Amino acid sequence: MHEEHGVNILHFLPFFQDLPSHVGMTILVGLVLVVATIIARAQLLAAMRSPDGGLVPDEKLTYRNFFEILAEGLYSLTETVIGHHDASTYFPIVGSVFVFIFASNLIGLVPTFQPSTDNLNTTLALGVFVFLYYNYAGFKAHGWGYLKHFLGPMLFLAPLMLVIELASHLFRPLSLALRLRGNILGDHIVLQVFSGLVPYLLPVIFYGLGVFVAFMQAFVFCLMTMVYISLSTSHDH
Repeated sequence: MHEEHGVNILHFLPFFQDLPSHVGMTILVGLVLVVATIIARAQLLAAMRSPDGGLVPDEKLTYRNFFEILAEGLYSLTETVIGHHDASTYFPIVGSVFVFIFASNLIGLVPTFQPSTDNLNTTLALGVFVFLYYNYAGFKAHGWGYLKHFLGPMLFLAPLMLVIELASHLFRPLSLALRLRGNILGDHIVLQVFSGLVPYLLPVIFYGLGVFVAFMQAFVFCLMTMVYISLSTSHDH
């Protein structure tokens, strides 16, 4: 599943020359997120040392405010989907996945950069990670009783339900991977085409659309992740 298209500026840098494009971009996004986290942490510590203890938000939209708004919105959604009791447990994973996908999508809007999320290797790895994690969460919440989720409510239908449930669960990581990859790849191709045909003014519209698509695809991926976690950990089955 090695896919390359277009020009990636990372191929001209010594460390990244021999790496596949999606691997190099994943490393770059990771480094960017580490730096962003250090800056955000430093600003948060500075705010906590202020007279108000950091409880009063800044008057204007700042770097700190942006991440606070993003975190609060995502945490509120986690509470709605997974529940108030378990939101704090699963939010770090959900939030990390969202930030990584959103940053990976956004960096693809920079000319000569290829987003790692338009490569099936990256999106399938994310899908498999979600698959493993929500099943781990299910076993952690229910023990071996989690296997009953695959057998249905009636014993005589258990063999049929087992096949259906296994097929449904195994399709989930592929569904997540193909949806994310397809939308990001399509958006990136559209942006490249129109930037080549009309390099002035018109691409601005598609850059705006690209930011929207980048956010929505990260949001949908994480929303589905929350739903799968909620289904696997729910005690209502």
